[in-house]
Amino acid sequence: MASAYVIAAPQIPTLAVEGTDALFPVHRIYCVGRNFADHAIEMGHDPSREPPFFFQKNPDNLVPNGATIPYPKRSSDVHYEIELVVALKEGGENIPVETALDHVYGYGVGIDLTRRDLQGEAKKLGRPWEVGKAFEQSAPATSLVPAAKIGHPAAGRIWLSVNGALKQEGDLNQMIWKVPEMIAELSTLFRLMPGDLIFAGTPAGVGPLKSGDVLDGGVDGVANLKVTIG
Repeated sequence: MASAYVIAAPQIPTLAVEGTDALFPVHRIYCVGRNFADHAIEMGHDPSREPPFFFQKNPDNLVPNGATIPYPKRSSDVHYEIELVVALKEGGENIPVETALDHVYGYGVGIDLTRRDLQGEAKKLGRPWEVGKAFEQSAPATSLVPAAKIGHPAAGRIWLSVNGALKQEGDLNQMIWKVPEMIAELSTLFRLMPGDLIFAGTPAGVGPLKSGDVLDGGVDGVANLKVTIG
């Protein structure tokens, strides 16, 4: 006889797959910090001396494309960060750079919403960033597009507009660590699993949001993302 859960089991977070009724089950979300040189500089860091680092959001922080998101609580300084999303179909440890792309299922676009005031306070106190990064509805994301359909984008415009005004613009070829290098490095720190997502970093131009703002962005050749702050 199968064991029963003592409480209702939570639903598995998922992302849709473009053009199908299939769903991609999400295991973990890894985020790459300061992976565009211009963004590292705007945040007060020297990209020539400091390599990118990693932090996590929770899978249930995901929000579907087109959603309206309430302005996050306990913050008065919420920022947007547009990012390429990499979805893994295979995991492993100590994955070689040369074979890392074989582990990728597909790609999407996400926004790393950040409670910048709470993140800044945590930084000053030497505390973890979860209160600034891993809060409810902090990871809007598009459907995934399989790599079998679009290949592995290494270049292409990445951009974000707020209320029609362009705020962020860059190119994937400006990433300090490329997708295979991110996967390889992460796999030395964690046992990567099928269903893991990697938010691959953001270009310069991050800034604050207010209630009523409409965010519209994307990565050319991958997907477009649109969400509203309620």
